[in-house]
Amino acid sequence: MFVLLTRPLSTTAQAGVGADKKPKPSKREIKILMLHGYTQTGPLFHSKTRALEKLLIKSLAPLNLAPTLIYPTAPNRLRPRDIPGYQAKEDEDSDSELDSWAWWRRDEASGAYRFLKEGMMRVAETIKENVGEGGTIDGVVGFSQGGALAAMLAAAMERGREVPGGEEGEWAQAVRDANGGEPLKFSVIYSGFYAPPEELKWLYEPKIATPTLHFLGGLDTVVDESRSQGLVDRCVEPTVYTHPGGHHVPVSKEWAMPLVAFIRKCVEEKEEGKSAL
Repeated sequence: MFVLLTRPLSTTAQAGVGADKKPKPSKREIKILMLHGYTQTGPLFHSKTRALEKLLIKSLAPLNLAPTLIYPTAPNRLRPRDIPGYQAKEDEDSDSELDSWAWWRRDEASGAYRFLKEGMMRVAETIKENVGEGGTIDGVVGFSQGGALAAMLAAAMERGREVPGGEEGEWAQAVRDANGGEPLKFSVIYSGFYAPPEELKWLYEPKIATPTLHFLGGLDTVVDESRSQGLVDRCVEPTVYTHPGGHHVPVSKEWAMPLVAFIRKCVEEKEEGKSAL
């Protein structure tokens, strides 16, 4: 009878196994602000876009990119009378508060955007809370009113754009300071629109230079096509897709892939630009 004696590899031999393999590069975190629409909340928007979040994480992982999506809730609480088409219950007070929020409130008489400063200050606070020492938010994704805000935010954070005085100057400086003076790498806008108030004209003149990706709903009956096109026309070389649905964020793989490609392109181009300096 033969007995085969075995023994473990020596420490030196073990160290040599796979020694010639290169270590995997660490993943680059991408922080993205997710701005909900009028009447929504951050958690509600998260639940509606969870499938999109999973596709982003899965699709960007092989590229060593790790997206972190941040969902703040707007600070302006709405009442039943603030919501078009809202049917109040018989015993419900029209002044009662709902779990519905807005980044600003449009004044019906003047068209002005009331409480926009509060909305932008909430964005600045969120950025501060979610970036580490020397870190930044990389981009923004917004839907409907949040889409309009995403475009305004990208414009306000651009280097070289002249900022006015007053409230606009206060919140513009606040979001710039929160991100360490760094502009956004991209802005993705679902069913967004141009903001016409005169005091906001500085955000569109000159045109928004930050790379923008626009998704428009072919059957959208909430935001008129002319309003969305007004925003597209005020962006430099915008990328535009029209999906066959209505006023919502399409989360299927078919519509997530253009988003993945856009984010990858914007991040890589920005990183290449830094390395060339």
